[in-house]
Amino acid sequence: MNAPAETDLNIVLTVGILPSPVRIDRYLAESDSISLSRTAIQKLIKQQLVLVDGRAVVARFQVAGGERIEISVPAPSPSELAAEAIPLDIVYEDEYLAVVNKPAGLVTHPAVGNQTGTLVNALVHRYRRLSGAAGSDRPGIVHRLDKNTSGLLVVARRDDVYAALQRAIQTRALQRRYLALVFGHFRDESGVFDLPIGRSTRDRTKMAVNEQTGRSAQTRYDVIDRYRSYDLLRLTLMTGRTHQIRVHCAHFGHPVFGDPEYGGRTRQLAGMFAPERPLAVELLGLISRQALHAAELAFDHPITGQPLELSAPLPADFQAVCDLLDRKGR
Repeated sequence: MNAPAETDLNIVLTVGILPSPVRIDRYLAESDSISLSRTAIQKLIKQQLVLVDGRAVVARFQVAGGERIEISVPAPSPSELAAEAIPLDIVYEDEYLAVVNKPAGLVTHPAVGNQTGTLVNALVHRYRRLSGAAGSDRPGIVHRLDKNTSGLLVVARRDDVYAALQRAIQTRALQRRYLALVFGHFRDESGVFDLPIGRSTRDRTKMAVNEQTGRSAQTRYDVIDRYRSYDLLRLTLMTGRTHQIRVHCAHFGHPVFGDPEYGGRTRQLAGMFAPERPLAVELLGLISRQALHAAELAFDHPITGQPLELSAPLPADFQAVCDLLDRKGR
């Protein structure tokens, strides 16, 4: 049976309540509802394929809340990305989608400075056909994982599947659960972080809680184990902002263990109780990145309706940290 021909993808969304107006290209690039780069969005805007309340706009147009946005994404041309035989840990796959257990250190898709050696290059090698709805530089990519975050990532092989998975993320029908080790202890066993996230005003390469220009962000946490100086958390994304878990945890003074960008390595050591520092140093020697792992995905298959509940065990570095804490950190 031949695969159906690709057609244009039409995305419709309504802008939620915003703390202040924001450029439409930025709003869409950071949206949970689509996975398009800002460059790809600007190209669509120039082609008048982005309509706000039925009218074409320019990239600097600002949305304030309540607008209806229609996006037409043309069917993709054949990918020019290099296909590379990079090993992949496939947790699930069929003709419609795949779920990959991404290792830490692997960039999700090509960008400036990373044109090869990415997860996308591996996907192009493995699959003859991937959805092009996210843009020619990120075929199949429905949601993202940071380079040094490990775990599960879902890949769409058809545009209709991509659109359905995006809707599932927007409506929270696709659940993404993470495991993270953090410094210190949260007072409550569970709760919800509900603080807006936007670009840091101090360092534009980072994100931060930003009450003025940030976008709504919610993360549920549950403490599943406590050590002397650390909590092991299960975190459920209710939204999907850039660096959301890392920013929320750091904001409350409990950065993700090993996180070099948000205070989870040497900066945190300076404030530790002196007797706990040697163990912290030993633990940091076991993991060179943040102890954050996308452990579980749960959603209904967009074509068959079959409930899928997928999981990935902790990778070796994260597991080694937990094992040492079990021996010495209780």
